[in-house]
Amino acid sequence: MGNESINWDKLGFDYIKTDKRYLSYFRNGEWDKGTLTEDNVLHISEGSTALHYGQQCFEGLKAYRCKDGSINLFRPDQNAARMQRSCARLLMPHVSTEQFIEACKEVVRANERFIPPYGTGGALYLRPFVIGVGDNIGVRTAPEFIFSVFAIPVGAYFKGGLTPHNFQISSYDRAAPQGTGAAKVGGNYAASLMPGSQAKKAHFADAIYLDPLTHKKIEEVGSANFFGITHDNKFVTPNSPSVLPGITRLSLIELAKSRLGLEVVEGDVFIDKLSDFKEAGACGTAAVITPIGGISYNDHLHVFHSETEVGPVTQKLYKELTGVQTGDVEAPAGWIVKV
Repeated sequence: MGNESINWDKLGFDYIKTDKRYLSYFRNGEWDKGTLTEDNVLHISEGSTALHYGQQCFEGLKAYRCKDGSINLFRPDQNAARMQRSCARLLMPHVSTEQFIEACKEVVRANERFIPPYGTGGALYLRPFVIGVGDNIGVRTAPEFIFSVFAIPVGAYFKGGLTPHNFQISSYDRAAPQGTGAAKVGGNYAASLMPGSQAKKAHFADAIYLDPLTHKKIEEVGSANFFGITHDNKFVTPNSPSVLPGITRLSLIELAKSRLGLEVVEGDVFIDKLSDFKEAGACGTAAVITPIGGISYNDHLHVFHSETEVGPVTQKLYKELTGVQTGDVEAPAGWIVKV
């Protein structure tokens, strides 16, 4: 597919085959130097642990075209560190930060023509992943592994961009106490498919998950992190061992403190205390920020700022974060890696 056929202003979050992807194999105790390939089909053993036992993890990050034509990678070191933690949780060899960042750079350079132009609101989404492969049948760590990175041009994850969406509290659990909730592994997302589908059938954007132990506290919004702005201007986000530590969440915490002067609270967000918040949102690499218009719980829709208008604090956070990502706002030290 050539980039001339892409309507940059109407990009969604869909798979588009690009020119090259990075592929590295772990054999005999070490990763090889990796290579770029045009082949977007993986050839793996039918006994691969990734297929049978879910031994795999992945990441998501973006490359942005700046006004001066340069390319920004946003906080890839944080994604590398999180992938290393996920690999450790699933007994997979970790990919060094150096190899991770260099692989991302190579993929961006090889697919530069697919980076959405500055000003379109789009970005080049990178999907690094590690999977267990090789001939195997027992429940054990794999004999070999693949580390790969591919890229696709993307627009807004939710249709309409920065507009409020309503969400529904799910009775299902996304992760188990002391489970893999804090690791970015496929099983967590497989568990969300049914409740997410049910929420969409009921005309909500996605499901919201409560803590698996007590079902009293908000943990995640679909595949994104939750944040709320209290009436006295505190930025509040859940703190739990089963919540994925998002890079966007981390960045908003730091920007809320340093740029907006908000007090940040990482703690419990009780479902029966939604009235404490004047604004709420979901944040993640794909969606960046999705304002939450309302949350449906026990057949009651609690509306925050508005179902149609974005709250002023959420708007400021979004403008600051996207400005940093695209080079329009000065970035904190170490946040941007030039390609």
